[in-house]
Parts: sequence; structure tokens; C-alpha cells
Amino acid sequence: MAYLLSIDQGTTSSRATLFTPQGRAIATASRTLAQHYPQPGWVEHDPEEIWQGVLACLKELLASGAAELKEIAAIGITNQRETTVVWERATGRALHRAIVWQDRRGAGQTEALQRAGLEGLVRERTGLLLDPYFSASKIAWLLENVQGLRGRAERGEVCFGTVDSWLVFRLSGGRSHVSDLSNASRTMLFNIHELCWDEELLRLFGVPRSMLPEVLPSTALFGRTEASLLGAEIPITGIAGDQQAALFGQGCFEPGMAKVTFGTGAFVVMNCGACGVPGEGVLTTIAWQLPGEKVTYALEGSIFIAGAAVQWLAEGLGLFQSASQVEALARSVPDSGGVYFVPALSGLGTPYWDPYARGVITGLTRGSTGAHLARASLEAIAFQTVDAIRAMERSSGHALKDLRVDGGAAANDLLLELQADLLGAPVLRPRCTETTSLGAAYLAGIGAGLLDTGSIGENWELERAFAPGMAVDLREDLYRGWERSVRLSLGWARETEKTG
Repeated sequence: MAYLLSIDQGTTSSRATLFTPQGRAIATASRTLAQHYPQPGWVEHDPEEIWQGVLACLKELLASGAAELKEIAAIGITNQRETTVVWERATGRALHRAIVWQDRRGAGQTEALQRAGLEGLVRERTGLLLDPYFSASKIAWLLENVQGLRGRAERGEVCFGTVDSWLVFRLSGGRSHVSDLSNASRTMLFNIHELCWDEELLRLFGVPRSMLPEVLPSTALFGRTEASLLGAEIPITGIAGDQQAALFGQGCFEPGMAKVTFGTGAFVVMNCGACGVPGEGVLTTIAWQLPGEKVTYALEGSIFIAGAAVQWLAEGLGLFQSASQVEALARSVPDSGGVYFVPALSGLGTPYWDPYARGVITGLTRGSTGAHLARASLEAIAFQTVDAIRAMERSSGHALKDLRVDGGAAANDLLLELQADLLGAPVLRPRCTETTSLGAAYLAGIGAGLLDTGSIGENWELERAFAPGMAVDLREDLYRGWERSVRLSLGWARETEKTG
């Protein structure tokens, strides 16, 4: 029997899962990860804690007896993207806390580059917006603010990597300084068309080429684990960033196939094939590259507030005690009674990208109740997903075939019913909703020669399909009301600053 070991290193926890090649999880271990907030808008992780947490998960899994060491064919890694780590090449010692993807300290630099008219260049080369979300401004900050770091980097003594690079370096005992295409495409330093580090962007951000990892396809021999760590040299043969791994784990192998992960926020990703089309309000990114194939690109939409909107109704307004109760309350009314909730509690992402947008509730009457607001909050999650999908369809020319869902809120049947109605397309919930870990395992399986996309597609199992049942005219009327409400939210904080 051959097993695939998946490492899923996320923003709040690390997880290791043992899968069969057929995609069945047989054992798992996890560790939480501390969050550090040294200043408002700054978010950091301890790289050593990340590493020790992952290593502890691996050792716990191997000690469980779920599989013998010799039965593990390969390791796959998926990770929080954009998070930036710098370390000493000779020792593997981290030289600063990791700067997390949520961190905004690079905003000054990216805004200056926007004012200099460089957004078009960055967008053309990388598919990304000039934003501190991505790694480039985080590396630049470290080089300017960690004493002696720039000089050491220029002398080749320092490594940069996203979390996948950091883990492979430590797992391999310092022998492999590598990344994959999907993670490299999130740094804002990688040319997604030429498939190389972009020298002009490196100069723009002041990043020495010598500190960057070698970039490989998503299925490759990235390295082997140091035998002293786990008891054997296990090949690492698959890597992808978390959202790309989820797209792969959902079996979205054809252009026009898409998934949404419903969590605190939500990420919508659509396969757009071998052409890296420019996005209209959405990001263009590399999804993966498989053996003997061209690069597969994707369009990505970021929804800042999804499940967090429901959490706010519970904690901020006290409409119910826990988020799990929202469905029952929302089902107690047949519709939202004309109420719209735009949950721009921290700005709006795709396709608006407005950090000054703020939450608004519209359409209130004397007959409006908490149940109407609860239902409007679920509709808001669905409307935001529709916004992203419509932008992707316009950009790619691909009509959505269906929408595959995962994440915690995918358990909410009413949300998925509303999503199908407002999207006008089937919404599919798989039996396995741990699609991020599964995607990494599948990539490792392909890299180890155990799997191909055909066999993976056959493994995907439907738990429930939600078919649209709403009349087209009603759907479009409701969507126009959503658009009117969004317009009221846009620029709100900027206008408040002017009048205040």
C-alpha cells in the first residue's frame, strides 16, 4: 500500500494528513499557530514555531501507526501564500518573524509606485495589483529595516521564501531552496508569462536575485526529507499555494470550472486554461503546471468578509448566540423583505478593490426583523461570489459550468441554495471538504508517478447538488438592488474623512 502525506500550513494552524491515493483521509494531526500584532495593521508569525508545529504533526502522524514509514510514497505541501520568511542560508535560522499575508506595512511603498504610474507594468508582468498583500513590499521592508540584512542578502548569505520554501529547506536539512510556480506567482516579483523572476521588478523593489528560490513546476522532486528527522528520506513531490491546491483538490481541471472556499472571507478561483488572461477586477495567477503540460492559469477573486459577516451579527448585534444558528433564523422568513446588507466591514475586494468602502444596510422598513437581516447576510455572501464570477466570465470568455464549494460555511444548506439561485448555476458540495490538503496530496501523487488527473477526477464524489430555481427576471432584479447598495458603500470612509 502506498500513502501520500499532505502538509497544510495555514494562517492559524498547521495540519498533516495521511491520504490513500484514492483521496481517503486515514489519519490527521494539527497544531495551532500564535498570531503576533506588533503594531496596528502588522501581522507576524514565528517561523520557528511554524517549522516545529509542522514537524510535530508529522511525527505524531507517523507515531499513530496508521501507516508504516516505508509505505509513504511522497509528501505534498500547501501553504498560506504571500507570507514572507527570511533566513540564514548556512544555519536555517530565521532572521525576523514572518510577515503574514494580511500585513499592511508595505502600503506606503505600493501607493508610491501607484502614483509613479507603475501599476500597469506590475499587472502586465505578474497578473497582480500593486498591493502590500503580496510578498514584494514585505521583502523590501525587511531589507530596509533589519540591520545588516541587505548586505548579507547581496553576499548570498540570506534566503527568502514563502512558507513552502521555508518548510522544504528545513525538511531537507538545508539542501533545497525551492518554490513552485503557484507560490512564486504570488510574490509580485515573478513574470507569470516568461516563468522567471523579473529583473525589472527586482530592481523596482530592491530585492537581490541571490536570495530567491529556484522555481519548479507544481509536481517535481523538490527535495527529500533529512533521514534524521522522520527516520527516512521521503521525497517531496508536490507543492501549491492553498487556493490553487483547493482548486486542484476539487478536480477543476477544465477552463470554466471554479471553486469557492467559504471561510471568514471567501476565495473564488476559476481555471482559465493555458492563457493567462488579464483580469477585470480579478487577479490572474498561476494555478499549477503538471508533467509534460503547459502552465494552467486561474483567475482569483478575494472576498474579505463572508462568514465574518454572520459572526458580526452574532457577536456585534446579538441576533443569535453562534454562527451555526443563522440558517434557522434566516429560514424563518421566505425572503429578505427587500433588505440588503453590504458587509464592507474592512473594505471591499473583488471586483471593487475599495479599502474605503464601509458596511451598509439598505431597504429597512418597520416590518424588517432580525430574521430578514440574517437572510440578507447569507445573500450578501452569495452576491459577492456572483460579483467575482461575473468578472471572471467577462475576463476569460469562459461561462461557468458549475461552482464547487468547500470551507466551513459550505455546511449551510440555505447559503448554497441562495448561491445557486443568485448565480444561476449549479452549486456542488463534495463529500470531502478538506480539499486544500487533498489537492497537495494529489499533486504529490502525480509527482511520484502514482496518479494522473483522470484518476483524480474519478475520485471526486458529490455529496449534494444545489440547482438554481429562481426566475431569471427576479434574479436580475435582486442583483440590481445589490449593485445599488454597493454603490452607497463605496468610498464611504474617504468621504467621512473629508467631512470630518
